[in-house]
Amino acid sequence: MELFENERCDEVNDRLRLIQRTDGLTFGTDALLLAAYIGGGYKSAVELGGGTGIVSMLAATREKAARVLCAEVQPEFAELIRRNIELNSLRDKITVHEGDIRDLTPEREAELVFSNPPYMKTDTGRANLSGAKNIARHEVFGSIADFTTAAARLVKYGGDAVFVYRTDRACDLIYEMRRARLEPKRLTLVYADAKSEPSMLLVEGRRGGGVGLKLTRPLIIYTDPTHTAYGMDMEYIMNTGYFPKEFYR
Repeated sequence: MELFENERCDEVNDRLRLIQRTDGLTFGTDALLLAAYIGGGYKSAVELGGGTGIVSMLAATREKAARVLCAEVQPEFAELIRRNIELNSLRDKITVHEGDIRDLTPEREAELVFSNPPYMKTDTGRANLSGAKNIARHEVFGSIADFTTAAARLVKYGGDAVFVYRTDRACDLIYEMRRARLEPKRLTLVYADAKSEPSMLLVEGRRGGGVGLKLTRPLIIYTDPTHTAYGMDMEYIMNTGYFPKEFYR
C-alpha cells in the first residue's frame, strides 16, 4: 500500500502492519495494555477514539471481539484506520465510524466498549504544535464525562467498558464511570519499574454492576532501571496478548 508524506509502516504485535503518521500519536504502551486488558468472547464492541485503529485490530485478530466499530472524529485518522484495516484484511471484522463520539448511536448495543480517551483538559499542558496530537491528548472533542456517558449509552446492560487513563486523573475517571452507571469492577495500576510512581491505570466497569472492585496486583513493566528487561507479567502480555489470569475477574 502506498505511503503518503509523514507516514511510516511498521510491523507490530500479532504481525500486524500498521501505517502511522509521524505528526500524530504512534502505537505505545497504553494502547498495547488496553488491548491486552480486554477479556475474550465478546460478539460486538465499540472503540471510542480509534487513532490508528491498532487497539480495534488487536481485539479483532486475537478474537476478543467478533465485530468492532471503531469511532474516530478526525477525518484524516478515520481514513488511516480504513487503510490499516484494508492492509491487514480485517474489513469483515472492523468498520469505521467517522464522527464525534458524543453523537454516536449504533442500532444495537454492544457487549463491550473500550477507549484510550484524551487525558488532558483543554486549558492545561503545553499545546503540541501538531493539531492531530493536540486533539488526541486534549479534551477537544469530549471530556472524560463525555466518553463515559457515550460508553454507557453504547454498551448493553451487563456489558463491559474498559479504559486506560493517566493516574493523576484517576478520580475524574472513577467518578464519571459511577455517574454513568458503569460500576468499576477491576482496576490495575501500571508502573514503569519498581521504584517509579504509577504512570497509568486500567479499569473495567460493568453497566448496571453492583458495588465490588477487584484491585489487582500492580503491573511492573521493567525489572531494571534502564528499562531493558521486561517483568514476568509483561513478558506474558507480550507473548499472549492477554494479562495473566489473576488479573481478570
